[in-house]
Amino acid sequence: MNILIIESRYHAHVAQMLLDGATGALEKAGAHFERVAVPGALEIAPAIACVAGGPKPFDGYVALGCVLGAGAVHDTIFRETTHALMALGLNGIALGQGVVSAPGEDEALMLAVDGDAGGDAVRACLSLITIRDRAGYLR
Repeated sequence: MNILIIESRYHAHVAQMLLDGATGALEKAGAHFERVAVPGALEIAPAIACVAGGPKPFDGYVALGCVLGAGAVHDTIFRETTHALMALGLNGIALGQGVVSAPGEDEALMLAVDGDAGGDAVRACLSLITIRDRAGYLR
């Protein structure tokens, strides 16, 4: 399996913890992976759409990022990011969503490390690849 990790590095410390969880789960599964970084959470879904529509799509995609803060702007960024990722998934792209939202860095780190949001995103992606392959879906 060939997986692309698309990660927002906007909150670098949290992003690294999400990435550590994701790469650990991918290594455990024996999957090959590549990484690409984007500036912020809103750029994750467009990056996946660009690559998935290209001549050499990956088997699956893992979206990693963090939206920190409370308020309308942060809520909108998180909602629009997750909405765009869901739209990609509904179009047949095997996608694990590891974008977390928290009021502060401590809470985000708890989601990333204790909650293993990066690892969970990988497991979701791999599960969707399996479902797609069992259904006989061909790209």
